[in-house]
Amino acid sequence: MKNKKILFISLGCDKNLVDSEVMLGILADRGFEMTDTEVDADIIIINTCCFINDAKEESINTILEMAEYKKTGPCKALIVTGCLAQRYKQEIVDEIPEVDAVIGTSKYDEIFDAVDQALKGSHFLDVDDLDRLPSVPGKRILTTGGHYAHLKIAEGCDKHCTYCIIPKIRGNYRSVPMEQLLAEAASLAEQGVKELILVAQETTLYGVDLYGKKSLYILLKELAKIKGIRWIRILYCYPEEIYPELIETIKNEKKVCHYLDMPIQHASDAILKRMGRRTTKAQLKETVSLLRKEIPDIVLRTTLIAGFPGETQEQHEELMEFVDEMEFERLGVFAYSPEENTPAASMPDQIPEEIKEERRDAILELQQEIAFDKAADMVGRTLYAMIEGKVADEPAYVARTYADSPDIDGYVFVNTSEMLMSGDFVKVKITGSAEYDLIGELV
Repeated sequence: MKNKKILFISLGCDKNLVDSEVMLGILADRGFEMTDTEVDADIIIINTCCFINDAKEESINTILEMAEYKKTGPCKALIVTGCLAQRYKQEIVDEIPEVDAVIGTSKYDEIFDAVDQALKGSHFLDVDDLDRLPSVPGKRILTTGGHYAHLKIAEGCDKHCTYCIIPKIRGNYRSVPMEQLLAEAASLAEQGVKELILVAQETTLYGVDLYGKKSLYILLKELAKIKGIRWIRILYCYPEEIYPELIETIKNEKKVCHYLDMPIQHASDAILKRMGRRTTKAQLKETVSLLRKEIPDIVLRTTLIAGFPGETQEQHEELMEFVDEMEFERLGVFAYSPEENTPAASMPDQIPEEIKEERRDAILELQQEIAFDKAADMVGRTLYAMIEGKVADEPAYVARTYADSPDIDGYVFVNTSEMLMSGDFVKVKITGSAEYDLIGELV
């Protein structure tokens, strides 16, 4: 297999990215080389997403584009993995003959077998056993620059929200054993990783299936003992599952960032019920209030869905009022995307696309004002920041504080003529703000 070149295209979320990095590590161990161009790729692997319609279209278009390269270029094997592969396996096999292998979401550790069979001219299809937990041998190949990495602590989801296809393509919730996560985190730290970003379809329930109780707070304490790790950040934390020990650990464990990504999706009780969510507006307010009371400098990120089936103008305005009152530091909004084979897709009173987009844009416009004000409120604070890179032709660096998750949130631009490296931690005084981003200087 030596000297065979692989182009690996990873689409979708950070959880998918972890799977891609594991597959890259498996293939690198087998002697494959990586390339960033399809022109000289012997093997093309696409890790797909199909969470919403736009993601599905991007995945399909990428597969079709690479199928054309297989016809005309040196590519000898085209392999499709990930969520789209799991969900539309037969359609891919039937309609895109250039695809040599299709691997489901629980079988990405079999990537070498798929490549091996494809290069021998055999077709490979493995999408069964959805609740299997893939084996993760060896080191991942990090694609995030080396000083931060995502740590996927669980697979699947048991929530079955009415708009979401994830349980059908990722299986039931299953936690990764703690000893495996600690070994992986230690390996990442040895590779120079200083920030761990904990991800899963839902992080809050970590450990319930393995240890009989919510154990994220225990995992956090153990991860914090690993030498070299400076920050631990938690994403995808469902509000109804937040519990006192977790809050206490975020509050008191110095390495855990005072940052929580907490998707809520809506604030109207009627819409939350139709979504299959397990909270009410009153409970959401109570959770936000408790987090801010216990951890006054916490940064809260959330996501919302605009234009869910049956959403009235009054319910949209109720959501706007909630956003205005809660003043989340970070907030994203999706226009509702109907996913086939989900209950919400066949609900009556589907909202026209134009209205969904108008409602999304209205929430984003309101949030923009809140975010600009929040950024201005940071001026005068002195914080630690992680250097991400240098600004070209300027005596300045791009950095992030605890308040900013990479590739999602803003940055702080640090003015200094000192020589700094990516991954360096520096103390910065915030001297100004420019929309979402901050401006600072070394202290």
